[in-house]
Amino acid sequence: MNKNNTKIGVVSCSGEDCLGGTISRLATRKMLELRADETVTICLPLYLVGGEEERGFANEYPTISVDGCDKYCGKRATEKYSGKVSASINVGDIIGEETAKSAALSCRDLTDVHKAMVKKVSDVIQEKYDEILKK
Repeated sequence: MNKNNTKIGVVSCSGEDCLGGTISRLATRKMLELRADETVTICLPLYLVGGEEERGFANEYPTISVDGCDKYCGKRATEKYSGKVSASINVGDIIGEETAKSAALSCRDLTDVHKAMVKKVSDVIQEKYDEILKK
């Protein structure tokens, strides 16, 4: 796989009732900022209602699911409609499942601890991205 012409899709959790969903979305956004020319985000709600472009992209290109908890909604949806994901991340595995399932938090109320969680998850997304490129 040539890094110069390969884009990798990232399907982020859309759950808004837990901290893991918020961390997932912010970490995905951070990844997009760091690798803007190499990464595409896939909107999970649009994907679920039949978004042909999202499903087609995930079928043709490597895709990473970033789920906020152990329900793996992003991974399950991708595999149902487009095929196996290239990598799967559960935010709960990184910050602790109990923390990931705790009450949702507005982005305006993020503390330094939450920002560190976002960075940690973003770092894992980047590691998975690099692993995919090496294959």
